[in-house]
This record gives sequence, structure tokens and C-alpha cells, in this order.
Amino acid sequence: MKSINSDVDPTTDAMQIIAIKGIRDVKKGDDIAELIVNAQEKMKLQTQDGDIYIIAQKIVSKSEGRVVKLSDVNPSIFAKQLAENIGKEAREVQIILDESRSIVKARLGILITETKHGIVCANSGIDMSNVNRRKAPYETALLLPLDPDASARKIREKIRKLTGKNVAVIISDTFGRAWREGHVDFAIGVSGIECLRDYRGKKDMYGRELRVTQIAQVDELAAAAELVMGKARGIPVALIRGYTYREGEGSKELLRPVERDLFR
Repeated sequence: MKSINSDVDPTTDAMQIIAIKGIRDVKKGDDIAELIVNAQEKMKLQTQDGDIYIIAQKIVSKSEGRVVKLSDVNPSIFAKQLAENIGKEAREVQIILDESRSIVKARLGILITETKHGIVCANSGIDMSNVNRRKAPYETALLLPLDPDASARKIREKIRKLTGKNVAVIISDTFGRAWREGHVDFAIGVSGIECLRDYRGKKDMYGRELRVTQIAQVDELAAAAELVMGKARGIPVALIRGYTYREGEGSKELLRPVERDLFR
């Protein structure tokens, strides 16, 4: 494998996307890195330098206890009014507001918000599905991690400690897109890999200088990994092997500032 700090452009001629099977239902306090490494041992799959782990946000949030019971939520007057206007449950609206900096759009039963992390998405990224409700008769909501980059960094460091290998970690979540139907997985937390592959100043195949092209490679990798993870297969982690990249830290460069956003 090429060095992950290679001077050549990040690229690949062929790569593998491997589903990490056998990770049980995650509970608060679970060590995600240990669960991954133990599952790989059962698969007889050894970690290699340069491996990239794509980890579903849901299991990270569960391990960090980011679950709220709707029965504990007391909606404000504003939340009740907004809920009535868009046809949504008032307690859910209150949780969405609590997790957001601002409301971008409220329509068709959906709140588009800017989360406290700066991510613009539907309903502050709150998930009302795939949350374990078997042990309590309450409706629950799963929130995004408090700091997805810190979560990614912690998992990466623990994998490196357990395996001795230098890897990258991407925490992914599923979002809609402003201009297209369908959903795609995006990176919300990143450690060990640059988010953007920058072609500005380089030449295209015809010798013309590229002026604006930046590829969100961590989003591409997250979307590719979803093909083996799926939404109903119970596979919350995938390993990508064979992709050359440069090291980087954090996902903030993916966030478009409001002054450059044509839709806010």
C-alpha cells in the first residue's frame, strides 16, 4: 500500500470495502474500538496501516448515551406552535430545537436546522428509529454525538493502541440532499484523513488549470461504505482498504459558512 502521507495525489486504482460483521447491539459505555477489533479477530481480518473505518453514527451515539426519553421532555409554547404548524410531535420538535443553533426551513413535517456542530440537516440529525426500546416502554430519540470529531479521534487512538496500526476513522450519518431525491451517507466526524481532495491549481487531462474543484473524499468514502453496511443488515462498521490519502484531522472544513451558502 502507498504511504498515507504520500506526496502523490490521493487516489486508488482498486480498493476493498469490507463489512465488519458480528458487532452486537451497542449499549451505553461500550468501547466501539474494542467491539470492532474483537469482531475482526472472529473474521480473521487483521488491521493494516492505512485502513479506513467507516462507523455508523447510531452506535457511537448509543455508546455515548445520547438517548432522550420523550416522556422527559416538556415542550415550550414555541415548540408546540411550531409542531402544530408543520404537523410534528411537540416533544420531538423541542428536542430538535434543543440540538440546533437555528432553523433554516420548516415545511412538510420536517425542520431543516443548523445543529450545534454547524451541520445543516433535517431534524438536527435526530433519529427516532433503530433505537432499542425493549427495556423501557418509552418513546426515545437518538441524538448526534456531542463532538463527532472527538468521538472519531478517540476510536482511532484506541484502535491504534489495540492493533499498533495507523488508521483513519470516519463517523457517518444519512442525510437527504437539497437538489436530489434519495439519501446518501455523509461524514460527520473525521480523524486521520483529510476531508477534501483539492485539485485547485492542478491540470486536468487536457492541460487546463483547475480553479474550483475540491472533492469531499470522506463523504465519498462514507457513501461507498453504506453499500455494504445497509440500513437493515445490522452492520454498523465497514473497513475500506487500498485507498491512498493524506492524514488530516476534523470535519469542520466540510461545513459551508453561511456567507457562501446560496440557500440560507
